[in-house]
Amino acid sequence: MALFVQLLALALALALDPAATLAGPAKSPYQLVLQHSRLRGRQHGPNVCAVQKVIGTNKKYFTNCKQWYQRKICGKSTVISYECCPGYEKVPGEKGCPAALPLSNLYETLGVVGSTTTQLYTDRTEKLRPEMEGPGSFTIFAPSNEAWASLPAEVLDSLVSNVNIELLNALRYHMVGRRVLTDELKHGMTLTSMYQNSDIQIHHYPNGIVTVNCARLLKADHHATNGVVHLIDKVISTVTNNIQQIIEIEDTFETLRAAVAASGLNTMLEGNGQYTLLAPTNEAFEKIPSETLNRILGDPEALRDLLNNHILKSAMCAEAIVAGLSLETLEGTTLEVGCSGDMLTINGKAIISNKDILATNGVIHYIDELLIPDSAKTLFELAAESDVSTAIDLFRQAGLGTHLSGSERLTLLAPLNSVFKDGTPPIDAHTRNLLRNHIIKDQLASKYLYHGQTLETLGGKKLRVFVYRNSLCIENSCIAAHDKRGRYGTLFTMDRVLTPPMGTVMDVLKGDNRFSMLVAAIQSAGLTETLNREGVYTVFAPTNEAFRALPPRERSRLLGDAKELANILKYHVGDEILVSGGIGALVRLKSLQGDKLEVSLKNNVVSVNKEPVAEPDIMATNGVVHVITNVLQPPANRPQERGDELADSALEIFKQASAFSRASQRSVRLAPVYQKLLERMKH
Repeated sequence: MALFVQLLALALALALDPAATLAGPAKSPYQLVLQHSRLRGRQHGPNVCAVQKVIGTNKKYFTNCKQWYQRKICGKSTVISYECCPGYEKVPGEKGCPAALPLSNLYETLGVVGSTTTQLYTDRTEKLRPEMEGPGSFTIFAPSNEAWASLPAEVLDSLVSNVNIELLNALRYHMVGRRVLTDELKHGMTLTSMYQNSDIQIHHYPNGIVTVNCARLLKADHHATNGVVHLIDKVISTVTNNIQQIIEIEDTFETLRAAVAASGLNTMLEGNGQYTLLAPTNEAFEKIPSETLNRILGDPEALRDLLNNHILKSAMCAEAIVAGLSLETLEGTTLEVGCSGDMLTINGKAIISNKDILATNGVIHYIDELLIPDSAKTLFELAAESDVSTAIDLFRQAGLGTHLSGSERLTLLAPLNSVFKDGTPPIDAHTRNLLRNHIIKDQLASKYLYHGQTLETLGGKKLRVFVYRNSLCIENSCIAAHDKRGRYGTLFTMDRVLTPPMGTVMDVLKGDNRFSMLVAAIQSAGLTETLNREGVYTVFAPTNEAFRALPPRERSRLLGDAKELANILKYHVGDEILVSGGIGALVRLKSLQGDKLEVSLKNNVVSVNKEPVAEPDIMATNGVVHVITNVLQPPANRPQERGDELADSALEIFKQASAFSRASQRSVRLAPVYQKLLERMKH
């Protein structure tokens, strides 16, 4: 419980002031992770840190809160071990790690931190050991023993065969001529090494991982009398080429090299900055259909978008990826960068074949698959990755393919595949015209659409935009997914086939034999002009069967009283357009009569006043018609409401009688009479 309270206090402090910590001065991400590991290990004694070890490997990580609960690193299970925190050691017979490590010189400290191979190679040089044991202030990024052992044999042979030049220079490159602790290691900074003043690149990531030329810091801040030792997981080497120079010298980047030159991005890639280039190999380009590749390479804007989609805004070393991250590209898209064991993944695919090729202005990872952004795709290519393949086949069969692969500025309204679960319509003149009305003559973005906006289609129709609280609809069809914006066209994924309006509400009703009695009633009530003129109406249209279902006497009385008939019919007309996709759970729609209609949607069934709608969304130029099989009654006409009104009137009479009885004793006898009247009215 005490540990939980401490962790909660730390979380609250960081939430209230991200720059604050329990110790006072701002701590680096590495120090915060180390602090969390200390808290998790505290139950095992002082200065004990919880460490996560990836099962089946020697990889260990100080644990942050998320990793602690997930118990995974790069998707691989971990076990928790408890070790002495950096700078401390065990004492026989005592709990935890109560003793600070004895302070010694750099050379001796190398052995303490587990870099005895570095110590051994230092011995082989004539000059370096005396320097490490002597006075001064130095920092050494010491490769672990495993790091030295993992070097290719030919590299290691070249170092040890010339110890006073090659090996000495390699070791000096790992050293800085002053003491540098982790709180000074800032993301994107460079340190000047002791080998020809060459730069060492430092990256300090928000998850607490620190890299040195993309080698991970394993244990940091081991103090020595003449400096500090940081243990790293690789042997690092000097970096001399920028990203553009690496592209120019690598044979596997022949196509990329030509693309970069054509796009004009070479100036940026050889300049200052810190980028991550996900560099597509020749093989990656070869996987793309030649027609698509030639189109992109011949279009400067599409080509630039393509290449920018392979460049991250900051340097991201592979060792910094221990879980999924969303990283933004220069093109503005977001890539999901993750890992699976030792493999890096992009959008869930293990397509990185070579990682952590360091440049002076960033890092390169080789990828074997091209990352084509939506902004470089045609409508056909956008649709290929969406759940609208059935609709796309219909457009192609209808001879509209050139519109979807050309350079016209268009927006495609493509219904989901599920819309056609019962089959597709035959390709005839009607279907072709319908499909043409699913193509808008402009490249749109849904976030800029507004209520009442009209959109012109290739078929010549004017479509209306309806904006509701939780949906955005074009006529009867609502947008079902985020739009995809391509090079020239935008794809809107729609939840149903769109039906353009075909005349006014009165035209719709007159053209359907189911509504002959309703049409006659509208004419008798004098509402024909209302439903013919411009407006925004939602009409719940009772069928002939609905009128016939009325008791004969009530039907005759209703049809013979123009005023009451008009009142009833106005109750069937809402004063705004409400299509089924805009209903949500419940909408109270004001009618022309004045009372409100309760319109709901449950299990894809529309209901009005709890009565199901037989057919929704027949679009008209001045509204929408929903077919119903009963005649709706306004609240004042319903039997229950009439009874309640009579009861309320009787109650008022009773109250007046009671008041009168208190004023005159002679009237007390009247109170029971009114009480009986009230009870009769209630029942």
